Order: sequence, then C-alpha cells, then structure tokens
Amino acid sequence: MTLGWDPDIIPDPKPIPFTGWIRVFLRGVLLFTVTFGSLIILLLLRLIERPLYGDRRPITPHITQFVCRSAFIIMGIRHTVHGKLMEGQGAVVSNHVSWLDIFALNARKRIYFVSKSEVASWPGIGWLARATGTLFIKRDAREAASQKELFEARLQVGHKLLFFPEGTSTDGSLVLAFKSTLFAAFFADGLRETLQVQPVTLRYTAPEGVESWFYGWWGKMEFASHLAQTLASPVQGQVEVIYHDPVSVADFADRKALAKHCELAVRSGL
Repeated sequence: MTLGWDPDIIPDPKPIPFTGWIRVFLRGVLLFTVTFGSLIILLLLRLIERPLYGDRRPITPHITQFVCRSAFIIMGIRHTVHGKLMEGQGAVVSNHVSWLDIFALNARKRIYFVSKSEVASWPGIGWLARATGTLFIKRDAREAASQKELFEARLQVGHKLLFFPEGTSTDGSLVLAFKSTLFAAFFADGLRETLQVQPVTLRYTAPEGVESWFYGWWGKMEFASHLAQTLASPVQGQVEVIYHDPVSVADFADRKALAKHCELAVRSGL
C-alpha cells in the first residue's frame, strides 16, 4: 500500500483453487448459520424489547457482539483491541477500510452505525444493518437539517453512533480528510455540554505472502467476490482496533476543529 492509492483502480481477484472453495463453503455455511440464526433470535427479542424500551436496546446488542466476535473466530482473523473504550454518552469516529469494519467495531463496543442509504437495499447486509439499529442517511447537503435531528434523537437516548467521516472506504494505507458536516449534530444544545467523541483507528495486517491491501474493500469492488477471497485464504492476518482518548465536544470551537482533531488522532494509529 502506498500514499499513491487510487480509488478508481480495482485489482482483479485472484483465482480460488479447489481447496480454497472448500474453505469458502465450510466457513461460509458456519458464518451464515451463526449470523442469520442469531438474527432470528434478535428479531424475536425485539418484539419484547421494543414495547418496553423503545429506541433503547439493553438486550439485543449483546447478540450483535456475539455474532461479530464469532465471525472472526470462524474466518480465522485475529482481532485485537488497544486502548480504553469510552464510557457514558458519546459518539465514535473511525477510518473506513472494509465491510469487516462492521464486525471489528461491534465486537467489543455497543454502537450503532451511520450508513449511506444505499446499504439498506443490499441483500444480507442491508437486512442485518436494519435489524441492528443502523441509521441510514442520504449524503445530500439538502438533508443536513433532518439528519442532524435524527442524530440528536439517537444520541439523546444513549446510543453511541459510529461515523465514518472520510465518506468512503480506502485500501487501509491512509486516512482521508474527515468531512466535518456530520460533526455538526454534536454541537446541538443539550448535547455539546455532555457529549464525548472517541476517535478509533482500524489497522489491518494482510496474511503473509499476499498484497497488503488484501482486506481493503473500496470503489466498485464486488462484495461476493471479496467475501469469497477472504473466506478462501488458508492463512489469515489480523485487524487491530485502536481506541484513542475521547474528547469533550465542549472543548472545541466548532465542528471543523473537532473533525480535524479526530482525523489526526485516527491517522496517528496507522
């Protein structure tokens, strides 16, 4: 990976040998069973949880964490955590490398993703995202006011929202400039005084002998192909989740200053 990474250049997937397809099948069946079996349990529990707690979810996020931790065991990818997880009310911002980010960030922390609206219609991933409380938004400046209200409502009930301020995924070799628009919700009256934001760095290490961007998923890469390549690998690498010190929103003059601080913190983790 180099700083010359070009988001428009998509590497061709390597042919998967017969033994690789056996791993795809075995790991895939187990991953599917754990994921969608747990999803059924989650949806049934939500029938009880929703009337009692509304948007608050004291029970079902534990199922999500179980699935995410299990996914790394099934795939054979090492998942390690550095730093202290933030306690209390707040939001999380991270660099974005892969669909694996969802598992990496949910495995140890109860969070709710903020995702582009297109993800809601993706087969499989879209269903999971909706069931686990993902907040879908349109990346349109005209929607900024309504999105701010949605963020405020979720933050005020205690949800930790996870933002990818780069606005897109990369090959994992660099951190793009953070877009400050989504940080505006943190400065709302009643939130600014109490809210904290924790920057998080995701650092992927590819399996030995393959390209360093092996886990990166960006641009127009096909999800099914990338998933198959990941499941087929005879040896796996690791993902490190680095939690930086949380900061108080009240300590920053505006959203741009806060976004820049978080960007530099996340970049330092690489």
